Amino acid sequence: MSAHSTYDALRHLADSWGLLAMMIVFLALCLWPFRPGGKARNEDAAQVIFKDENDGE
Repeated sequence: MSAHSTYDALRHLADSWGLLAMMIVFLALCLWPFRPGGKARNEDAAQVIFKDENDGE
């Protein structure tokens, strides 16, 4: 297998399955904050900038 045909094979793989893999990862990362068990963590993250250093003492 020459270097040119290896390049073509890898390019074809990246064009087809690489795009699909990146799309799946993108969708998973976009939908992750909206999962049912994440509401409490999302609320804590949203309120962390308003907390004082002395809160809880």
